[in-house]
Amino acid sequence: MKKLFLLSLCISLVFVACKKEEDITYGVNQVNADSYNSGKDKLKSISQYISIVYANLFQTALPASELVEISNCIISIGDKEVANEIVLSNFMNKTGVIMPSDSLMRSDVNTFLEETYKRFFIRNITEAEREYFKNFLETHPNVSVEMIYTAFSLSNEYQFY
Repeated sequence: MKKLFLLSLCISLVFVACKKEEDITYGVNQVNADSYNSGKDKLKSISQYISIVYANLFQTALPASELVEISNCIISIGDKEVANEIVLSNFMNKTGVIMPSDSLMRSDVNTFLEETYKRFFIRNITEAEREYFKNFLETHPNVSVEMIYTAFSLSNEYQFY
């Protein structure tokens, strides 16, 4: 009797365990998860970087003689990141850099961020980036437009096209 009971219990467990599960759909929306910089996979040359950063800061083209001089200077420095920082710092110290005031940035953060992303990255800002920068600027009142422009100009995404 015990054997018959155990045998029937085992058979019923096999049938219960082998039961086909229902297809469950949760109604999740399909989301395109491309990288923020998808398609930007070519490193800018030294001349391209200098010309583009100058154009972004001054809204005019860099004279060819200055481009050659700056390019030669960067080539002579071993660390390209340090060289880019020095060139950018020199550009920022020149008169004529076109950027909004810090008070204008603080008064309309959304517009500032949208224009900055289009100016430097040639793309729209994502909502995650917008929230990050809004929170960052709220918690760091001493951050200036110059600091943000410097960060964008030295970022990895800016190095590629």
